[in-house]
Amino acid sequence: MSVTIPAVKLNNGQQMPIVGFGVFQIPAEQTEKAVSEALAAGYRHLDTAASYGNEEAVGRAIAASGIARDDLFVTTKLWVQDAGEEPTRAAVDASLQRLGLDYVDLYLIHQPYGDYYGSWRTLRSLTEEGRVRSAGVSNFHSDRLVDLAERTGFTPAVNQIETHPYFQRQTDQDVMAGLGVQHQSWGGFAEGRNNLFTDPVLSDIAAEHGRSVGQVVLRWLTQRGIVVIPKSVRPERMAENLDIFGFTLSADELIRIAALDTGASLFFDHRDPAMVSALGSRRIHE
Repeated sequence: MSVTIPAVKLNNGQQMPIVGFGVFQIPAEQTEKAVSEALAAGYRHLDTAASYGNEEAVGRAIAASGIARDDLFVTTKLWVQDAGEEPTRAAVDASLQRLGLDYVDLYLIHQPYGDYYGSWRTLRSLTEEGRVRSAGVSNFHSDRLVDLAERTGFTPAVNQIETHPYFQRQTDQDVMAGLGVQHQSWGGFAEGRNNLFTDPVLSDIAAEHGRSVGQVVLRWLTQRGIVVIPKSVRPERMAENLDIFGFTLSADELIRIAALDTGASLFFDHRDPAMVSALGSRRIHE
């Protein structure tokens, strides 16, 4: 299927499709089929992580697709358990083996915990070696992001953070723009929380454009220049989530959506001590 997906240019010149396909919480036994259908729908940007437990299934779908490697943009992530210089190198090697790839287009430090400075030094080396095309982070608040960039002289290409109509992260986006870091959203649909798909404001705007609420949310994010990775196991929804570039939200509609911002996470605060402890102690392998 021929679909034109706009790309954003990362701070190292690499092109990243602004819409990708996420596989968080898709069971491993369903992932290969879902990714194969996403690739058939036209997705060329795939987002997984070591902690998701489905890298091998993503790799099988890639191998079976027949799509040229250069036409794909593949992201995976480092779990806290593997933070540090040598553990990170081993973790990247393990992810590449599970994916069946020689390199990943983007490798993210998944959480801002543990020896992520050691991990960052290794990722810098791996980008020089070509095993990682771009290195970035996920769930970093602006203070940690600025410190990492300024203390190391190696600026993350991407910061993937919770971003949706109820937690819009404009201040964080402004900081990223100042650093040259690409803003990427996870949880763009807020996993349906706050009854997002029946929200009156979003529903009214969707009706005005003859679109779904999901399409309005994705268009709102991409109009802000934010990369999105919607997840679905339904082929018709996969196609719908790609079909978002035939309309533009007006200035008035953007103002109406901006008013939905609560300024707080709908999931958890990555600076909450209990959550820091819980995530930092979670093991994904022996």
